[in-house]
Order: sequence, then C-alpha cells, then structure tokens
Amino acid sequence: MAAVLSAPSTAAAAIPAPPPIQQLHHYAYRAKDAEETRHFYEDILGLPLYHIIQSDIVPSTGEYCPYTHFFFRLQDGSFIAFFDLGDDVAAEPSPNTPQWVNHIAFRVNTVDELRAMKQRLEANGVEVLGVTDHHIFHSIYFFDPNGIRLELSAQLADEFQMLQESKTCHQRLDEWTARKEQWRKDRAAGKASQPLKPQQNDRPELVKR
Repeated sequence: MAAVLSAPSTAAAAIPAPPPIQQLHHYAYRAKDAEETRHFYEDILGLPLYHIIQSDIVPSTGEYCPYTHFFFRLQDGSFIAFFDLGDDVAAEPSPNTPQWVNHIAFRVNTVDELRAMKQRLEANGVEVLGVTDHHIFHSIYFFDPNGIRLELSAQLADEFQMLQESKTCHQRLDEWTARKEQWRKDRAAGKASQPLKPQQNDRPELVKR
C-alpha cells in the first residue's frame, strides 16, 4: 500500500521562503579609539572611511550609550565597521577561546598582492604571520589596534574545485555531528576526557612525527 504524504500545516505553508542573501553588509566591532582605527584601516590597509553614524541612544535596544559608529568600504561594497564608545576601553578577548579562532578574513586577488601587503604591514610596524599555505588559498595573519585578528587571503582554487569541495560538506558535517553525539554520551559516562578529534585530517603535513 502506498504511503500517504500528509499536507503541510497551514502555519508552515504560510512561512515565506528565505530571500537570497546577497553579500555581507558589514561586520561590527568595538574600537578603543576611532582615529587609531581609521589610520590602520584607511592609511595602511587602504579601505576608505565611507560612513559615520553618531547617536546617544541605541536604536535597536533604546538604551542610553553614546557612540560613534564608522564604516570602511571593501571593493565589493561591503563594510567593516566599528563603535567608539568614547571611553578609551578596548574589547576584551573571549576568556575560553584561543586568539586564533575568532577573526575576519579579507580577500586579495593574487599571492603577489598578499606578499606586498605583508611587506606594507611590516613596514608600518605590524607583526605578520605567514604566508600560510591552506592548499586552496594562501593567507597572512595580523592584529589590528583593537586586538582583532585579521586574515588576508589569496584564493588558489577555481570555481570548479570549490564546487567539487562543496558536494561533500554536508556528509562530512553529518559524520562529525554523529561522532560528537557519541562523544557527549561517553563524556557523560566518564569515558571521554579529551576534546573530540575530527574524523579526517586535511593537513597531514602538519602532524608532528
């Protein structure tokens, strides 16, 4: 006997499909000092200061917190933005997260441009890590004046290679999720004391012998 498919509920049918999200509009951080931040992003990185919003009241919450909100424009029309709250206080890093985890990455066109930016940063007294080989792209890493870790990347893989990579992402994440569920059960039973390792190592050349 054929299975009968139930019709979607009225509530579910009334939910609109997600509209296509076009691009990143902006990413916002706290800045200790607006001018220090402007100098770094505009004069050194070359991102033009493009927009400023100033107010005493936060529109989304209604709370009183005077601020200067300023935006730097990337080539694709997206922005990285900052809030100077007028108190000379820097954002504190997350106490339970390694410094290398939370970061924002920008893209340049070529590895030569990446090396040129590394030279430019170092000439301005900025410590730079890399060039680091991630196989599908190369990157350099550094911190801005607010302690935010930044990455500049030059893509090596073409659209076809990235499309092929995308075809296995859900399967790999499902495998990770299943293993993590078992790890949680083992931890609850006192059988797991170490963090869960991934089922696949994409960087075998970095394993210590």
